[in-house]
Amino acid sequence: MNNNFTELSEMELEKVIETAKKALREKKDSKRKETIAKIKALATSIGIDVKISEPATEPAKKDGKVPIKYQNPNNLSQTWTGRGMKPKWLQKLLDEGHQLENFEIKR
Repeated sequence: MNNNFTELSEMELEKVIETAKKALREKKDSKRKETIAKIKALATSIGIDVKISEPATEPAKKDGKVPIKYQNPNNLSQTWTGRGMKPKWLQKLLDEGHQLENFEIKR
């Protein structure tokens, strides 16, 4: 296995990361199933009926990043997530009579 990731392109790195994430998920799922089977077998061996309920969905992952919601069309480096106080550049434009919706990033 080539561990020199600096030689890989961005696309190749993305592929490696996705492949690793998938392999990790599969290993965790397999280990979980094995553990549940062992618990049920041990419980049955002493005459106990065990019901293990699985979560309906995977919990949401929080990476702490809030997507950018507003951007200054005159200076694309000036952005705002819509949380907290409005940045000075935006407040100035609003004071000039512009509407907040004019600065929303269309997705």
